[in-house]
Amino acid sequence: MKRNVISQVSRAVAAISLLALTCSSCESIYDDLAPCPQGVELRFVYEYNMEYANAFPKKVDCLTLYVYDSEGNFVTSRTETSSVLADENYRMQLDLEEGDYHFVAYGGIACSEASFETVTEPQSGSSLASLETKMKLSGDISDQELHAFYFGSLDMTVTADTESYDEGTVEMMKNTNNVRIILQQLNGEPVSSDDFEFSITDDNTHFANDNSLISEGEITYLPWSEGQQSTGTRADAEEDDEEVVVAYAELSCSRFVTSNSPRLMVNRKEDGETIINIPLINYLLLVKSDHYSDMGSQEFLDRQSEWTMVFFLDEQDQWWQAYIVVNDWTVRINDALF
Repeated sequence: MKRNVISQVSRAVAAISLLALTCSSCESIYDDLAPCPQGVELRFVYEYNMEYANAFPKKVDCLTLYVYDSEGNFVTSRTETSSVLADENYRMQLDLEEGDYHFVAYGGIACSEASFETVTEPQSGSSLASLETKMKLSGDISDQELHAFYFGSLDMTVTADTESYDEGTVEMMKNTNNVRIILQQLNGEPVSSDDFEFSITDDNTHFANDNSLISEGEITYLPWSEGQQSTGTRADAEEDDEEVVVAYAELSCSRFVTSNSPRLMVNRKEDGETIINIPLINYLLLVKSDHYSDMGSQEFLDRQSEWTMVFFLDEQDQWWQAYIVVNDWTVRINDALF
């Protein structure tokens, strides 16, 4: 009796071992077993910043992925808007047949407050060439804080006869900028933002599938926030309440590219005179440190998305063109870049 029980147990263990071996090799003859995974497991990172650190979990709050085959035909899409994006270990899994694929990822277009959208939502029969994104605009003026917009792409090959998903990493970059303009009087007198009009003009609202810009026509960016702020007591102050009060304005803009010529302008409301009119990109690039001498101009513009520019005014509220401060860097100007 005992030998029969041992024999039955041995046969059961052998059967279980054989089943486990069969499942692990993904060559089961049993129809009710789950098929082996075949496809991709994608990680998304946003390290294309000046800190070279992955900020994806903290910055990207919604994600859209479009999948195209080797011929550029639309295959499928996936959208994620939940809190799983904030998890460093988040991975997106997609079951795909063997073959070559091109993935295009956007951060920010699936959020309820999105500032960008696809021109035409991809569907069966769509081609990669037709994938375009565009800023949501009702005219040629944008005076809102843009919701952060990110782009990334990846080419991958899905292999067959594997026991796990092929792993890939989609590297994202940020397409939106915030520019803070500060006006300060050389003599320490207070400056009010109510006395000035701030604007940036550019043609940068329409993107192709490779994140290059498509000319759409010039738009004007106006401040989404402006006001006054104290920098402390004046150095020559005789009273403790003599503060240096500056004016500021913040403008939210789409991607800056070296092939465009955006201009920053500040006009005095009293008489309409333009006191600042500069080629914005030229001035932004002046603060690219020699520490990044090997970094190209476009890469610097793409990695840096927060900009602060301080302009000093004389007694006539004219820009004193000797120097400005950009992102805490003092730029001394010998020849004005107009």
